[in-house]
Amino acid sequence: MSSPLPAPEHKAAFVREMFGRIAGRYDLMNCLISLGRDRAWRRYTVAQVMDLRGTDEGSWTGRILDVATGTGELALEAFRQGRGCQIVGLDFVSEMLVRARQKAIKEQARLEWVMGDALRIPCADGVFDAVVTGFALRNVTDISAAFTEMARVTRPGGRIACLEMARPRLPLFRQLFAWYFYRLVPLLGQWIAGQRSAYTYLPHSVSVFLSPDEIAEVMRQTGWDRVRYRRLMGGTVAVHVGVRVASVRQV
Repeated sequence: MSSPLPAPEHKAAFVREMFGRIAGRYDLMNCLISLGRDRAWRRYTVAQVMDLRGTDEGSWTGRILDVATGTGELALEAFRQGRGCQIVGLDFVSEMLVRARQKAIKEQARLEWVMGDALRIPCADGVFDAVVTGFALRNVTDISAAFTEMARVTRPGGRIACLEMARPRLPLFRQLFAWYFYRLVPLLGQWIAGQRSAYTYLPHSVSVFLSPDEIAEVMRQTGWDRVRYRRLMGGTVAVHVGVRVASVRQV
């Protein structure tokens, strides 16, 4: 049986085409796969970068970048939590950005949407106060370069919050999670989205992905300080946070 994971040199094209195919059912599938918890995870992630100390709730006026925004759920959550913020959603899949724009119009949310690659963010140095990203790192070809780019566009002292899947640590729960993630999720992908191959790739991408400790170490090497993370949902999800250091090495 061939691997559901693409060769590294084909990964970017594979990911762009795959997410274009599943854009229409992406939000529904996220809700089903997470058992309805994905919105709570996003609320927690955004809250880690909102600096509301000494302000009225929701009055912070920072500038936030959502890297690999997809259908815009994380960017829209930033809008809900901080209506004084300037929010930019970046993605390299046009079909995803179409969905994001449509949802922003419905919410009367004034966000900026930009076509761009997480490895070559089309923004100047230090222009954002915070950066967030959700379920994106497994799909980039160079995680170190992605974190370095996010650090480059964030001002010194700015914040990052990264939401990603993780492998559970408890043996029994790890077995139950594996049955659900690798067997049931592809079936859901076939029934709901008509895209079994995409929802076979997504679980398997977790198998070869970095552990939360390894992600934290990459962050420390690419311009982020005070890095910590918290596991959610029985350890199946991790949210990493950090603070941008004064200078960033180039990779």
